[in-house]
Amino acid sequence: QVQLVESGGGLVQAGDSLRLSCATSGGSSSTYGMAWFRQAPGKEREFVAATSRSASTTDYSDSVKGRFTVSGDNAKNTVYLQMNSLKPEDTAVYYCAARLFAPVRDHTQYIYWGQGTQVTVSS
Repeated sequence: QVQLVESGGGLVQAGDSLRLSCATSGGSSSTYGMAWFRQAPGKEREFVAATSRSASTTDYSDSVKGRFTVSGDNAKNTVYLQMNSLKPEDTAVYYCAARLFAPVRDHTQYIYWGQGTQVTVSS
């Protein structure tokens, strides 16, 4: 049974940084494509960033490109999202997701999800 557990969220001020972690267990062979999504109240789930276990692929939404960095540590079965220069509009619940194949931006293509971690950025 694949499990994803996010951590690292919190309340910060605009301009601050946070690092989210997503620890995976139960089957690394089923979690080749890893992605971060976020969902703000009243909004649809939004793609943030993605990578693959081979690190051959990284992708970012335009809204976070240049500020966020996604990375992975296969030895720890953990994916990270380093978030710098945070803005109030980054406030959302952040979810880690995984799929068997290469990462994509469509959240419906992911079958494994974490419980989410809240990120709140005050102005």
